[in-house]
Amino acid sequence: MNLLSTDRLQLRELTDSDRDAQFTLALVNDPDFHRFIGDRGVRTLEEARNYLERGPLAMYRQHGFGMYCVELKNGTPIGQCGLIRREGLDDIDIGFAFLPGYRGSGYAGEAAQAVMDWAKQVLGLSRILAIASPDNAASIRLLEKLGLQAEGHITLPGSDETLLLLGWQDAEAQKAAR
Repeated sequence: MNLLSTDRLQLRELTDSDRDAQFTLALVNDPDFHRFIGDRGVRTLEEARNYLERGPLAMYRQHGFGMYCVELKNGTPIGQCGLIRREGLDDIDIGFAFLPGYRGSGYAGEAAQAVMDWAKQVLGLSRILAIASPDNAASIRLLEKLGLQAEGHITLPGSDETLLLLGWQDAEAQKAAR
């Protein structure tokens, strides 16, 4: 079942199916995923299933949202995009990752805008964060197009990597915070 739909894409919950495990295995082993997001140590189909179970599927059960499979309208999986409740961050953050062949075509922006709109309108979020490797210029540009602004740097628990922290806040929430 599709959660969100755009002109070219559909977003749905990931499952522990062979199809989603194979797709996830390819995505998390892309060199750019390792470079900008991190090596998750997922090398087999079974490890991909466990990664899905511990990550997106657990997040759906616990919070009602998570990372979603981004597909072309014909059902071809091309990336993931969604919301994450992450240790070390006070608010929910948006994340995305796409297979190399689908970058540079506006798919990440289209999916991320749909997730942002959904988060604001359906979930009622008044603040959304994002983290990015400081040298991931493409992701930072996309996050800025979504309305997030650099707020500083952060190191998440259990990591020694310094990340750029970006945030968006609803205008009414900004006024109330002053």
